[in-house]
Amino acid sequence: MKKADIFNLKGEKINDIKLNENIFGIDPNDKVLHDAIILGYASLRQGTHSTKTRSEVRGGGRKPWRQKGTGHARQGSIRAVQWVGGGRYGTPVPRDYSKKMNRKERQIAIRSAYSYKAKENAIMVLEDLVLKTPKTKDFITILDSLKLTDKKVLLVVKELDENVILATRNLNNILLVKPEEISVLDLIGADYLVATKDALKKIEEVLA
Repeated sequence: MKKADIFNLKGEKINDIKLNENIFGIDPNDKVLHDAIILGYASLRQGTHSTKTRSEVRGGGRKPWRQKGTGHARQGSIRAVQWVGGGRYGTPVPRDYSKKMNRKERQIAIRSAYSYKAKENAIMVLEDLVLKTPKTKDFITILDSLKLTDKKVLLVVKELDENVILATRNLNNILLVKPEEISVLDLIGADYLVATKDALKKIEEVLA
């Protein structure tokens, strides 16, 4: 049975909690997980790169010289690809890079990512996360007590609190999300998954 330690905000272990085997204890499917990672990165590509073909470049409506008798090679337009200022051939056009994955595969991928975190003992649970002030230095103190100062942390809370948002937004190593917003890229990009007890319960409900 997989377990995770429960800590208070002083970094003291106060208990442990059993993790759902169907989410945190499966044999990871590397193939599906890899496909989900590729899908995640592909969805981040804008696909707005574009260049003009000869039909889109302005000018070139008149034949530059007559077909024969000039000593030049025949030309139909000064906007052909071989001319300076002409169009381009085989160059990028706007496109959609997004890929598709069915729901069952998405479930397997996210469960595989969670299971890897559990195998690496990279899951920590907080009894609660209540900040009296929105100061970043106060949250850094909590990270120090949990020995996570230099780690990339995926911080999961059931509901977004304004003080937590303000205290973490300037920290490049902290990604604050709600349970239903977690993606495979979020999990693989973090050294540790840190969730409140309520958030962990919500994760299990989302993937039930």
